[in-house]
Amino acid sequence: MLVRRPRPELAPFVSHLWYVDDPLAPGRDRTLPTGAAQLVVNLAADSLHWYDGADLSVRRGVGGAGVCAALARPIGVDTADQARTAGVVFRPGGAVAFGDVPAAALTDPVTSLADLWGPDGVGVRDRVLTARTPAERLDVLESVLVGRLRERLDGAVAFAAGALSRGVAVARVAERTGLSASTLQRRFRAAVGLSPKQFGRIRRLQRVLLSASGHDVDWAQVAVRHGYFDQAHLIHDFRALTGLTPGRYRPRSAAEHNHVPLT
Repeated sequence: MLVRRPRPELAPFVSHLWYVDDPLAPGRDRTLPTGAAQLVVNLAADSLHWYDGADLSVRRGVGGAGVCAALARPIGVDTADQARTAGVVFRPGGAVAFGDVPAAALTDPVTSLADLWGPDGVGVRDRVLTARTPAERLDVLESVLVGRLRERLDGAVAFAAGALSRGVAVARVAERTGLSASTLQRRFRAAVGLSPKQFGRIRRLQRVLLSASGHDVDWAQVAVRHGYFDQAHLIHDFRALTGLTPGRYRPRSAAEHNHVPLT
């Protein structure tokens, strides 16, 4: 897997770019929420599929290039759609700098780039495919983003996302931004697609997952370390955001802690 930082002009909006060319065994993964939106291009086929519904069994799909919204729940994905792909992980609120609609309007887990960007999105996959090397394909994605960049970053949202990711309470974050709770809520949801409270819960989950490697995890200690009221509170949040209890959490690998095999 190739991972690299974005060009300086994209750095305020983009966390990193990635490229994978690694065939996986046929099956499906449960992907867990991270709080970040992504642009994904499937280079193996002109389609992106996901599974939704209570048991992640309802199959849906779009064309081979799309934006994956920041969600507060898991979805299922085909491993075939992950085997040869390129993508961009946006910073919280960064994706809206390249589009024409607020993040809160992205109600589906994946939105076709053609639907989101119109003519600009139609040929993105073909442009990436014409490049010869992984690095050149990421260059193409960067060029596409530079050509689409049209908004300034909302400084209050960026500050709030950073503070919430560190575990600062929502009320304290609003106080530090100088915004009312309702104004922060409106601007944050428009930019990120989640409420500040949802985002804070997801970022805490991510801190839990990073500290919960191995099978002999003391979940009571994890709960204390990450500011839950008790172990029951952790279990409730964990199940609400992942569809799993902590005891059933078995990631694909330590490096892929947001992918849990379904089959």
